[in-house]
Amino acid sequence: MRFFLSAAAISGALAVLLGAFGAHLLKQIVPPEMPEVYKTGVQYHFYHTLALLAVGILWSQNPSGMLKWSGYLFIAGIAIFSS
Repeated sequence: MRFFLSAAAISGALAVLLGAFGAHLLKQIVPPEMPEVYKTGVQYHFYHTLALLAVGILWSQNPSGMLKWSGYLFIAGIAIFSS
Protein backbone atom coordinates (compact mmCIF):
# COMPACT_ATOMS: atom_id res chain seq x y z
CA MET A 1 0.00 0.00 0.00
CA ARG A 2 1.51 3.27 -1.08
CA PHE A 3 0.09 4.96 2.00
CA PHE A 4 2.35 2.97 4.34
CA LEU A 5 5.44 3.65 2.24
CA SER A 6 4.65 7.37 2.19
CA ALA A 7 3.96 7.37 5.92
CA ALA A 8 7.28 5.59 6.53
CA ALA A 9 9.15 8.17 4.45
CA ILE A 10 7.56 11.08 6.32
CA SER A 11 8.07 9.37 9.67
CA GLY A 12 11.73 8.69 8.87
CA ALA A 13 12.34 12.32 7.97
CA LEU A 14 10.61 13.42 11.16
CA ALA A 15 12.67 10.98 13.23
CA VAL A 16 15.89 12.38 11.78
CA LEU A 17 14.78 15.95 12.50
CA LEU A 18 13.77 15.06 16.07
CA GLY A 19 17.05 13.21 16.60
CA ALA A 20 19.08 16.16 15.36
CA PHE A 21 17.12 18.51 17.59
CA GLY A 22 17.78 16.25 20.57
CA ALA A 23 21.48 15.92 19.81
CA HIS A 24 22.17 19.61 19.27
CA LEU A 25 19.63 21.77 21.08
CA LEU A 26 17.79 19.80 23.72
CA LYS A 27 20.68 19.66 26.22
CA GLN A 28 20.59 23.42 26.50
CA ILE A 29 16.93 23.66 27.52
CA VAL A 30 16.07 20.63 29.70
CA PRO A 31 17.39 19.03 32.91
CA PRO A 32 20.39 16.68 32.50
CA GLU A 33 18.38 13.43 32.77
CA MET A 34 15.83 14.32 30.08
CA PRO A 35 17.99 13.89 26.94
CA GLU A 36 18.27 10.15 27.68
CA VAL A 37 14.48 9.83 27.87
CA TYR A 38 14.15 11.81 24.65
CA LYS A 39 16.77 9.61 22.96
CA THR A 40 14.76 6.50 23.84
CA GLY A 41 11.63 8.01 22.29
CA VAL A 42 13.50 8.84 19.09
CA GLN A 43 14.91 5.30 18.93
CA TYR A 44 11.42 3.82 19.23
CA HIS A 45 10.27 6.22 16.53
CA PHE A 46 12.98 4.86 14.22
CA TYR A 47 12.10 1.24 15.03
CA HIS A 48 8.44 1.84 14.26
CA THR A 49 9.40 3.62 11.04
CA LEU A 50 11.47 0.64 9.88
CA ALA A 51 8.61 -1.71 10.75
CA LEU A 52 6.18 0.51 8.83
CA LEU A 53 8.51 0.44 5.83
CA ALA A 54 8.57 -3.36 6.02
CA VAL A 55 4.75 -3.44 6.13
CA GLY A 56 4.59 -1.25 3.02
CA ILE A 57 7.02 -3.49 1.14
CA LEU A 58 5.28 -6.70 2.23
CA TRP A 59 1.87 -5.21 1.41
CA SER A 60 2.97 -4.56 -2.18
CA GLN A 61 3.83 -8.27 -2.55
CA ASN A 62 0.95 -9.82 -0.62
CA PRO A 63 -1.85 -7.53 0.59
CA SER A 64 -3.66 -8.82 3.67
CA GLY A 65 -5.85 -7.50 6.43
CA MET A 66 -3.27 -8.36 9.07
CA LEU A 67 -0.61 -6.26 7.34
CA LYS A 68 -3.06 -3.38 7.01
CA TRP A 69 -3.82 -3.50 10.74
CA SER A 70 -0.12 -3.80 11.54
CA GLY A 71 0.63 -0.70 9.51
CA TYR A 72 -2.08 1.33 11.21
CA LEU A 73 -0.94 0.15 14.64
CA PHE A 74 2.67 1.10 13.90
CA ILE A 75 1.47 4.57 12.91
CA ALA A 76 -0.53 4.77 16.14
CA GLY A 77 2.53 3.64 18.09
CA ILE A 78 4.58 6.42 16.57
CA ALA A 79 1.92 8.99 17.37
CA ILE A 80 1.28 7.82 20.93
CA PHE A 81 4.56 6.54 22.31
CA SER A 82 7.32 8.25 20.36
CA SER A 83 6.04 11.80 20.31
